[in-house]
Parts: sequence; C-alpha cells; structure tokens
Amino acid sequence: MGEGSGKKIIIMNNLSKSVFLKTTTIVFVLLITVFSYLHADTKINFNNDWKFSKINITDQNELIYAVPTYNDKLWEKVSLPHTANIEPLLVNNQWQGICWYRKKFNIDKQLKNKKIYIKFEAAMNAAIIWVNGIKVKEAQGGYLPIVVDVTDFVKPGASNVIAVRLDNRDNPVTGPKPLKRLDFCMYGGLYRNSWLITKNKIHISIPQIAQKTAGGGVFITYPRVDTVTSIIKIKTHIVNENTESVKIEVQQTAYDKNKKVCTNTSSPFLLESGKDIDVDQFITIQKPTLWSPEHPHLYTLKTQLLVNGKIVDREKSRFGVREFIIKDKDLYINGVKAFLRGVNRHQEYPFVGYALSDNAQYRDAYKIKKGGFDYIRLSHYPQSPAFLEACDELGLVVVDGILGWQYYADNDDFRNFCYQSARDLIRRDRNHPCVLAWEVSLNETKMPVSFMKNLHRIVHEEFPGDNVYSCGWMDDVYDIYLQARQHRLKHTKDDAPTGNKDKPYIVSEYGDWEYYSDNAGFNQNQKTKALRAELSSRQTRQNAEKGLLQQAFNIQESHNDNFHTTAFADGYWVMYDYNRGNHNDLETSGVMDIFRIPKFGYYFFQSQRETDKGPMVYVASYWTPESDLNVRVFSNCEIVRLYLNDKLIAEQTPDQNNLSENLAHPPFTFKMKTFEAGSIRAVGVISGKEVAEHIVRTPQKAKNLKIWLDESNKAPQSNCNDVVFVYIAAIDENGTIIPDYNGNLTLKISGDAKIMNPEQVELNYGIATVLLKIGSPKGKIKINAVSDDLLKAGFNFLVNNIKNHY
Repeated sequence: MGEGSGKKIIIMNNLSKSVFLKTTTIVFVLLITVFSYLHADTKINFNNDWKFSKINITDQNELIYAVPTYNDKLWEKVSLPHTANIEPLLVNNQWQGICWYRKKFNIDKQLKNKKIYIKFEAAMNAAIIWVNGIKVKEAQGGYLPIVVDVTDFVKPGASNVIAVRLDNRDNPVTGPKPLKRLDFCMYGGLYRNSWLITKNKIHISIPQIAQKTAGGGVFITYPRVDTVTSIIKIKTHIVNENTESVKIEVQQTAYDKNKKVCTNTSSPFLLESGKDIDVDQFITIQKPTLWSPEHPHLYTLKTQLLVNGKIVDREKSRFGVREFIIKDKDLYINGVKAFLRGVNRHQEYPFVGYALSDNAQYRDAYKIKKGGFDYIRLSHYPQSPAFLEACDELGLVVVDGILGWQYYADNDDFRNFCYQSARDLIRRDRNHPCVLAWEVSLNETKMPVSFMKNLHRIVHEEFPGDNVYSCGWMDDVYDIYLQARQHRLKHTKDDAPTGNKDKPYIVSEYGDWEYYSDNAGFNQNQKTKALRAELSSRQTRQNAEKGLLQQAFNIQESHNDNFHTTAFADGYWVMYDYNRGNHNDLETSGVMDIFRIPKFGYYFFQSQRETDKGPMVYVASYWTPESDLNVRVFSNCEIVRLYLNDKLIAEQTPDQNNLSENLAHPPFTFKMKTFEAGSIRAVGVISGKEVAEHIVRTPQKAKNLKIWLDESNKAPQSNCNDVVFVYIAAIDENGTIIPDYNGNLTLKISGDAKIMNPEQVELNYGIATVLLKIGSPKGKIKINAVSDDLLKAGFNFLVNNIKNHY
C-alpha cells in the first residue's frame, strides 16, 4: 500500500450535502491471555507483568536478553508507566545508559487470522524491539508512539516474549543538545502506556504506520461551525489485507454523552484485495454545543466498519465542535475574539521523572485550569496523550510541538527525524479540539529557511484545509510567530514583535529569563547578575514572603507589558518548578513548586479569570513581624475590604498604576501602619455583595501535623500505577501552617502503596511532600506521620479500582 495508492469516496447524508455545498467557498512472569471479539478489534492494556533491568554499557553479551528462553528470574518485576531510574529531588547527574524490558504473554489461538500490533505511547530514547527473538523494530525519539506490527512474529495459542532495549544517552540524531548542557531532563524507560491491538484483515488503519499523507485511522475536521447547524467531516482510512475483495459499509454515529445525536452509514462499496481507500463522510449536528475554553463540550464519535452487516472493526474518538480563526493578527474562537492567558509546562514529577499515570497527567492540567489559565504551550516536546485528553475536557487551548531546543544537526538523518516527528505528532493529536497550532520548530535554534519551509509544508500536508497553523520561534515561514519576552529589545507596541510585524503573534515565554539574566536577548554575560537571587522570578518557599512577592511582582509587570504587543496569547515560564539536570538547584520560576504547592504568583493568575469562573480573593502575606506592611491582595472582585483582627482597615478598588493598566483585574495594595499579630481577613465584594473571603493568621507555636491528599478532581486509583502527592504540614492551634518550620518525619504506610521519595522525608518551610505510588488492589491506604519533636497525624483515604482494559 504505497502512499496515494488508495481510492477515495465521499458520502453525505442529504442534509449534510445541502448545507456543505452552501458553506464551501518479573521473580516470576505472569502469563496473560489476550481474548478478542470474534468480529471486531480489541485494544488491551499491556502495562502489567514486565521484567526490567539496567545493564552495564560495556556488556558485550546483552543481545542474549532478546532470546525468548533467557532466564530473567532475577530481573525486577514492574508495570508501566515505569521510569528507568528513581532520581533524587535535585537531579544534576541524571542516569543515562541502557536498560531492557521483557514480557511474556499469550495470544489466544482464535487470533490466528488477525492483525496484531503492539503500541508504546513513548520509549526513551533509542529503542530496539524483538518478538520471539526476532528484531522487528528500531525507533528513535522518546516522545511519540512506536507501533509494531507483530502479526508475523507472534504465535497464537502459545507463549510469546517481547524484549525492548532502550538507550537514553545523548543522541545526535534526535537531539536536543547533550544533557550536561540541556537545562532540562529527559529521563528514561517505558514511561507511558502500552497497548496490544488486534484487528481483522479488513480494518481501519493505524495512523502512525499508514503509508498515506494526511491519512490513516479516523480524521475529524469541521467544514462548518455555528450554533445552528455544524458539519463534521470524517475521513476513514480502510485497508483490505484479505485474499479476496469484500463489500464494506462505514457507519459514523455521534453521541452527546449517551444520547445519539446523528448517524451516517455509507452505501456498500467493494474494496479489492490488497487495496486501501479513504471514505469521506459528513454528519450534521443541529444546535450543537460548541467547544471553547469556557465551555469545553465534547462529543463521542463511534466509527464502525461492517461486512455483511457484521462489525469487523471500530474506533471511538472524542471531538469538540469548534473553530479557531486568526484574522488581522487576532484569534477568534467560534467567532468570538479571544486573548489566551497561558503558561508553559515541563512534564516531569520529582523522583519518577516522566513516568506519570494518566490520572497524574489530568491533575496537572486541572491545576493549570484552576490557576486561571486557558492556554498551554507544551515545552519543548510532545507530551502525554492523557494530558491532551485532559486539556480537551477542561478547556485548555494547546500549542503542540515537536522535540527541539537549541540544537540543529546539519545532516539528513536529523532533518528526516524532525520531518517524521512532525507527521507523527499531527497524526497522533489532530482530533483533539484543544490543539490550536503545531510548533514544528526547534526552539531557540538557528534553522535554515529550507528546513523550516519543509516543516511548515508538512503541517499543511498532514492537516489540509483552512485555519490550520504552524508556528515557530523565528519570524519567517511559519503561520504564527512565537517570541519570548526576553528576546524583545524594547517592550513597546511599535517594537513587538520584532522582525516581520505581519505575523500573528504569541508571547511564547515571559516572566523568568528577562529577570533572571538581568537583560533581554542572548548576550547574558554582558550585565551583572549580582541581584539575581533578589530580583528574579526563581523563588521558593524557602525565600519566604519577600521572594514570593518578588515573583508575583515580576509576573504582574511582565503580563501587563504583554498587552502592549500585538499578541493574542502569552505563556508564563513556567507552571511547575523542574530539574535543570546540570545545576545545583531546581529551576524555580514555577507558580507552583515541583510538588505542586502554589506560590503567591499562582493566585495572581487565578485573580485574572472572570468572576463567572468563580470570585476569589487571596492575601499574599504570612502576616508575621517580617511581613511587608504594604499588603497585596489578589482578587477578581470589584472591591476588597481588609480587616485586621476584625477591624475594618480599608475598603478599596484595584490599584491604578502603569503596572496594572492592561490587567483584567489589578491587585489591591493596602498600606498598613504597623504590624499587629492576629488575623488579616480580605473580603471580595461584587455589586455590593460579599462573595469571597480569605483569612491569614499570624503563625503561632506548632501544635500538630495536618495531612491532606492532592486529588485535583481525580481520586487515586489502583491498577494503573497512579502516583499522587500527599502533603504533611506543621500547624498551630488555629490550623495555620508554620512557614518557617523545618524537621524530619517518620512515616508509616499501610495498604498497597509505596513511597517513591528515595530520601528522608522532611518538613521544609512548613510542608513535607510524599509521592505515593498506588498498587493493584482497591482498598484503604493509611498514613501516620510523626515529626522529630513528636507532632503527630494520621490520614486515611480509599482507592478505587479501574478496569485494566480499553
């Protein structure tokens, strides 16, 4: 099946056609048995019962590990997602090397005449895969799926062995630059899900391996979007690997939750043996609920392939009816002009690196949305499918990008890797309604124009049609120009964006480097960095109130300044603190720390959301004798009343100054005359009504411990390698966390959960964080904590089981 060898047919129902025409201008290894439906595909979770071992890179006999009869009895028993190495909290010498995974599995004898695939959502970085001792695939990249057709290599009705060799050392083909200079970590392992997929010989193809531009699988686009009648186009790529021709029907059915909305079944058509075909169908949704950041409504599409009335293949896709249009450098979502307040994200967790559960991915996205953001740039590589799904659900618009950061290799191997990555990324993520644009650019890297033109062309080949956008950090070729604030020489409307002012523009990064480096641009060595610690946005809870206020000030100043540009979106750097990999400190410009504990800046951004998303008020102070007497309050309310020990100090409207003139909701600054221990209470008022309240109390002597769980709208679950943060804080008799309390903890965990912290768990500046990995059975997890001065607390939570299949 060569590219372009297939046919295409277009099928509409009558209403779709008329409207469309008008609008077109292990110690042991557990064997698993794979069962299938007799007439349709199956997709089975393939995460459990792997064996794992890191090896010495000088091992000359390592290929023996690919032999099916190799005795892996002493290897570690693991399940996916899995990291190759548990790292310390501060990673400045990340593990790099070679590791192996092995798994025994049974294929049911009923699958003898089926197509069988194994899919890895990610494998870091260079992978070689064997099935029953035969090498079946080599792949590089670490961030995008690897799909292996194992049909000819597995033995139905018998035991099979898959072996995977991974090498995460510096790689000149994939880049980016060597780890010792990279400034973020890439970790290792089979760190996302894996799947075993079975299909009939007549089937819907898998996009990643379909030899067809803009093809493969099910591809959903939106020829017409409005609230009266919307038209959805579905292109389905079908392959016939049978030895004879077959008569086929394709049925598309859209559901709103469990309610059928519309359906379209094609007329029967003949597909010859050895041929493939694209079937274009159109469905209409009357009075659809459109997807937007404010209302991220999702539908479900069920695609069924029928032969003689029997289902032989099926796919389920979620979609949102929406339209992104950039006109005159402004973004319109479903016809409404929008400005997207956003943030960048690295995908790591402490200790386990990239090996996050799907639930953990959702929790990260949930915090971003609750923090007042509507947009996220995935930096600087493809992130988890589960994270994209969470963005769909929560209403986070995404700029989705290939791997790239300060590295270009002037050879065909590297360029072809980047080109294929762009195709694979689009085929993986094209149906997500959250994706606005494709960053097919190597960030902060000088690239040849011809290279950029090829990447730009690939975007429009793989996603043909209108309102599809490439983007990149250089201001030529791409549809959208991404520029970091530190690269602007002057922060004025006339000078930003620099270069080609005709390009639609996103402030890709801001708020960190221009303060940390003490100057804009790349010449970071030309000015003093003497005030870096005091004036930068890289602040931790250890830097106390003064440091957190400095970060919040920088955020306010830079976010306000972005509105002096032509940008329709901006992205603060960064959401979560992360490891730089080659420094003796974390990168701490996050509005949440690496444990997802919020800093003051988080509440500044939350205050920029509109009140229909929830009124809020937050006092950015610990109210101690060292506190700033200019008390800053973040709120989206019209008026804030501030009380000291229940005495009204002032009732104020938002600040009016040159740091606030462009903000949706400027902060409130209250000038206190003296410090008086007790409570500060801020009350937000809208239309004369008190709608929000926040109280801060002067910390007293520690009396107890408090334990709580970070669910972030997703309860912990068993049987999926879920990882969840547990927080333990020293509190006084009022329940106030003691911000300067430090000490050791002794922990006891009962139930099927494991502490992933490799170091002593400590109370640092009032709070200790434990990363728990949840095991297989459902049940109760109990945590008991005792500090070294005998403060105590206990905490219980329930874990629910999930079905371990598709």
